[in-house]
Amino acid sequence: MDPWNPSQYERFRAERRQPFDDLLALVERRPLLRVVDLGCGTGEATRDLHRALQAASTLGLDRSARMLQRARAFEEPGLTFVEQDIGALPADARFDLIFSNAALQWLPDHPALIARLTHAVAENGQLAFQVPASGHPARRVAADVAATEPFRSALGGWTRQDPVLAPEEYARLLHRLGYRRQHVRLQIYPHILPDRDAVLEWVKGTLLTAYEERLAADLYPAFLDAYRARLLDELEDARPFFYPFARILCWAGR
Repeated sequence: MDPWNPSQYERFRAERRQPFDDLLALVERRPLLRVVDLGCGTGEATRDLHRALQAASTLGLDRSARMLQRARAFEEPGLTFVEQDIGALPADARFDLIFSNAALQWLPDHPALIARLTHAVAENGQLAFQVPASGHPARRVAADVAATEPFRSALGGWTRQDPVLAPEEYARLLHRLGYRRQHVRLQIYPHILPDRDAVLEWVKGTLLTAYEERLAADLYPAFLDAYRARLLDELEDARPFFYPFARILCWAGR
């Protein structure tokens, strides 16, 4: 099944947009760029990326057919969307800019992943990506619940592992891969949500999709109930609720 729900994901559209804008601001504008956006989602931001850069071509890749149904409404000359594993670029692919906003965290082994992507960066090209930083209780609680029965048996002992590196490790990795220039930073985005229950709605559109995909349809609601009880127990009961979201922004030029 495809657990990605465009409507659920876009409930926090404005909050998810700012990191995209900040990452785009790091990109060097050049004429006739060949661009690929890995994890393009519903496509509106990819359309804006294509237009802002006045790119010669922009390819949006995503593995969710449901997200791409919306994305294809944004196709225009030079901009196309394809359903594909974002970590499996063809061996002969070359792009002037590989861009990814909040998607690479779904792929394992980031040293190997960034090396593969670098192979697809053209001479004098750029790599720009943003990933959520580790540490918020929402992720740990999901793994804790998945380790309890009946979920542990249903998942075969699987829990989602976070592959995201520390910012300084990305900096070292980019240096080892031969990028001459780089900008790596940890940034805290201060979101003001109506209440702590909104955190659950946030992760239902992202983090929890990995568990929904693997659990039977009649078991996932019980997982949500157990997750909600544990998560809310760790969050302050405040209205509004302050939700600091840490993200790592990386840009590098060959």
